[in-house]
Amino acid sequence: MEQRSYEVDIFHPEDAEGVAQLFRTVYGEGYPAKHVYQPDQLIAAFEKKENIPVVARMPGGRIAGYVALFTSTPNPKLYEAGQGLVLPEHRGLGISSAITSYIYEIVGKQFASDGVFGEPVCNHVYMQKTCLNLQCIETAIEIDLMPAESYVKEGTASGRVAALGTFRIYRPKLLAAYVPGIYEEQSKYIYEGLNDPRALTISSGEPPDTLRTEISCNVFDFAKVARLSFLRTGSDLENTLDALEKDLTARGFIVLQAWIRMSEPWIGKVARSLKERGYFFGGILPRWFGEDGMLMQKIMAQPNWEGITLYSERANHILAFARNDWADIQVTASH
Repeated sequence: MEQRSYEVDIFHPEDAEGVAQLFRTVYGEGYPAKHVYQPDQLIAAFEKKENIPVVARMPGGRIAGYVALFTSTPNPKLYEAGQGLVLPEHRGLGISSAITSYIYEIVGKQFASDGVFGEPVCNHVYMQKTCLNLQCIETAIEIDLMPAESYVKEGTASGRVAALGTFRIYRPKLLAAYVPGIYEEQSKYIYEGLNDPRALTISSGEPPDTLRTEISCNVFDFAKVARLSFLRTGSDLENTLDALEKDLTARGFIVLQAWIRMSEPWIGKVARSLKERGYFFGGILPRWFGEDGMLMQKIMAQPNWEGITLYSERANHILAFARNDWADIQVTASH
């Protein structure tokens, strides 16, 4: 068995200074998640189980690599795996793969009772392969998620970079999900490959007149991305979206992501309303709200389709669903 020159372990409070130094070495002060530079914030988030890092320690205790599980969805039992980096002089030792494996095989099972998802970028296939080797399943694609400027140093992107939504569900359970009629084919294809059973019903009906729309908005200024979590949708959806989109476009956001609830019987109406506004299909988000979510997305420019590199046949199918739906919107808009 190959002897490692490093130890992979869950974060300890005494690692916090080393984590901050790792991020400064690789990114300077430019990393957007600022808590990684603040040892007290790292420790507090770990104690609350909001951010659970796994690190690679070199002999002597220097932190050479880092990946974290963190909460980023409306469901606190579903964690995202990300924020990964390795010191340049220690790359090529398998550190990134070893930490990611530890995340999915050990830490995720302990803390993420609904599962773990990742967003491997699509300007190369390295992390896509890693996720698939760890029993993750592709369910969505996020078009133009990251700006090209994030990859200038490594020179791997010619434009904005897409990300693949990959999920590993640890404890399957039967859930009900309503499917928009316009996305029946796409949804059934994605669910057929998911190791998590669903009772699917084609959506129908309208939201109750008394129900008010509630949308949580999370913005990423550096990427010009706004994520809209539709916590509930009511008869005032159009007016609510009018105001929100007007504000976001005035502030220069060029990628809008809508996460809509598949537990609402009228999700079909929500999906049609979004498509009429230029949003197109992105995929399924298992357990996103506790129940499932569906991703729809709006790009304010020509998407960088040519810059997307995918590893699996399944991922290419999901990309085709997204691109065909986007093309359908362009045809409709031109008439």
